[in-house]
Amino acid sequence: MKDVVIIGGGAAGLTAAVYVARAGFVPTLLSGPLPGGLLTQTGDVENFPGFPESINGYALMHKFQKQAERFGTEMVSNTLEKVMLSPGGGHKLILKDGAVIECKALIIATGSTPRYLGLESEKAFMNRGVSACATCDGAFFRNVPVVVVGGGDTAMEEATFLTRFASEVHVIHRRDQLRASKIMADRALANPKIKFHWNSVVTEVFGEKDVDGVKLNNLLTHEETTLPCKGYFVALGHVPNTAPFVDQIELDEAGYIVLKGQSSYTSMEGVFAAGDCADNVYKQAITAAGMGARAAIDATRFLES
Repeated sequence: MKDVVIIGGGAAGLTAAVYVARAGFVPTLLSGPLPGGLLTQTGDVENFPGFPESINGYALMHKFQKQAERFGTEMVSNTLEKVMLSPGGGHKLILKDGAVIECKALIIATGSTPRYLGLESEKAFMNRGVSACATCDGAFFRNVPVVVVGGGDTAMEEATFLTRFASEVHVIHRRDQLRASKIMADRALANPKIKFHWNSVVTEVFGEKDVDGVKLNNLLTHEETTLPCKGYFVALGHVPNTAPFVDQIELDEAGYIVLKGQSSYTSMEGVFAAGDCADNVYKQAITAAGMGARAAIDATRFLES
């Protein structure tokens, strides 16, 4: 039986691995279907401390992994299929290839997945103008028009944030009124740099090398129009990757793992969580890394006790 298994190879999971290993334990890390996490799909990262000239997202996570391996982390490039948790330890993990791993302590760092519209053109222009994080990428779009898709609090927050950089922000919403809270909606509606396109949906993202614009369809008139832009931000929320843990640990209504107080403790003794699977507010690499360190410290103290 292994001491600690970490599920997820993003900023949270790899940071947890470093801390667990330096505490004298040998962590086993399941990297899952996307080793390195969502950051590997990001271009230049300018807001992670220690890299004043910015760094490519994939390169940053490669450094994370090398550091974890340096301290003895066992990397397993496999995917979790099923989990059977037991209070206090003896957790059983069944992997996609049928292998079974048992551990005393488990750290869940499975992250979350941004919701996109599902357009092929969204995939084609990923990291070339298409993004799901204005905080991460907004500064790359100075003095150019951008589009935000969505009508909730997240969309209004992203649109308002983007006005710091973009020449104008176009919000595309499929209804004729916002779903956002009144204070968030009023703030966006009053901003002269934000223009709303009601009852409309994006049907295509287009461009040459990078995004040059989007095609819109008005759901009432069925009129098709073209809107020039250089940035396309989807603000439809995230889906936490917590499906294997339903009915085993406490999740909130949106599927995020519920933590106890300021700790990384979940509702199951010996199971800890970190990163975007338990964070529905910040969703940043730096906060995920901090949560990973917290989970590792909690897990090692649990083992020592």
